Amino acid sequence: MIKLTRLDGEVFVLNADLIQFVEARPDTFVTLTTGHRLVVAETMDEVLRRAVAYQQAKHLIPLPTPRRSTP
Repeated sequence: MIKLTRLDGEVFVLNADLIQFVEARPDTFVTLTTGHRLVVAETMDEVLRRAVAYQQAKHLIPLPTPRRSTP
């Protein structure tokens, strides 16, 4: 999940797994895999940075390991 800002200043959280395209036209448009389009205040580079950091963090969290009981 990444935190973004709508043009009116409203902050929201987006599931970065749903991002299909990010475009600068000059406003930043985020197109989701669902077909929805959002316009955000962040630059295209900032959305990319946050999405990449999210994906990296998602894969760096170790899975829980089962506890072994001692006899």
